[in-house]
Amino acid sequence: MADNDQIDEKKLSAAARLFDVRRVIGGLFVVYGVIVTLLGLFDSQAEIDKAQGVRINLWMGLAMLALGLLMLLWLRLNPPKPPDPAELDDDRPPAH
Repeated sequence: MADNDQIDEKKLSAAARLFDVRRVIGGLFVVYGVIVTLLGLFDSQAEIDKAQGVRINLWMGLAMLALGLLMLLWLRLNPPKPPDPAELDDDRPPAH
């Protein structure tokens, strides 16, 4: 019975880490940050002139990349705690 409790706790912990919003937001910001940064590196002079001489895609891409990496670092340094099994609704049938 103790083995089932350990397995359940590991599953809850894995689910809590998998669906943490910091992972989703950080991952999306990193992906979009890389894309926008690459666009900013290859901006034409017309696009730079349109933004009044500022390489806005490059700067915004780097900012998005930094924000995404900070979110992932925050997740790494402060991982989510697994929920307390006593607090969960126990709709499962009793273990055999």
